[in-house]
Amino acid sequence: MNKLTPVAALVVLVIGILVLGNSIYTVSEVEQMIITQFGKPVGVPVTTAGLKIKVPFIQELNPIDKRVLEWDGNPSDMPTKDKLYISVDLFARWRIIEPLQYFLRLRDERSAQSRLDDILGSETRNAVAKHELIEIIRTTKDREPLRDTLLTDAERKLDMGALVPIQKGRQLVEQEIFAAAAEKVRVFGIELLDIRFKRINYNESVRPKIYDRMISERRQIAERFLSEGNGEAARIRGNRVRELNKIQSEAYRQVEEIRGVADAKATEIYAKAYNQSREAVEFYEFTRTMQAYKSIIADNTTLILSTDSDMFKFLKGMTPKD
Repeated sequence: MNKLTPVAALVVLVIGILVLGNSIYTVSEVEQMIITQFGKPVGVPVTTAGLKIKVPFIQELNPIDKRVLEWDGNPSDMPTKDKLYISVDLFARWRIIEPLQYFLRLRDERSAQSRLDDILGSETRNAVAKHELIEIIRTTKDREPLRDTLLTDAERKLDMGALVPIQKGRQLVEQEIFAAAAEKVRVFGIELLDIRFKRINYNESVRPKIYDRMISERRQIAERFLSEGNGEAARIRGNRVRELNKIQSEAYRQVEEIRGVADAKATEIYAKAYNQSREAVEFYEFTRTMQAYKSIIADNTTLILSTDSDMFKFLKGMTPKD
């Protein structure tokens, strides 16, 4: 009998350790605990960190996260008010503020993420369908575009680079989705903290058409710039030709004036040289007439001259060679 006492004591000790180990549990700072008995919650949720006690073996622990959690939805295709299909990628931040309600309605985070998919996806579709694409893309209605400083006054008058006027903008659309979804998720013990559009893109089926339209618009702008450039080039070439003609005309005028002055000076010199005596005058007439003969008489030239002609008087006194 005495030999069984140590064994019994060891058994009792082991059982005590098991009971004590199953009775004591800890709650960390980042979680809260729901105690269930036979699958049903008992008592109030344990929300403070520390060492706690429960009924061993009967009651079970169900930890629930206290931290801010992330919801990242999959991109979803949806139409806008102006009938453009876009792919919207949304993300949100949420946390559990009523653990008991959360546990009774959803049980775990996987179910919560699935319910958020349904609610946020539905509210996003409703909001996108009520607004045009420009309202969802533009951040605020007060945004001012950056203008190219090289634009001409005519191009500024055409409002090149001007933004299409909007009524709300993406921030107010996000607030609409947030307000509608926050009320619906509150019944699950969830507080929705924030939502944001991560990415907005055209649907794959319409993206090539959109790109083609953008290319066409840019091509029209390029053609207009090219046309204006060609017009400016033609104007510059016309000015160049006009200036060149003006310069050539002025140069020709100056050349003729210089030539006239030179001819007058040469005539004056000739006159002074050959006007000194009667013999000089006769010699000048003779040399000039000989030069004229050389210019107008060739081998087969026939001249019809009057006998009183000045040119004939030198021919009249010539005797032919034998």
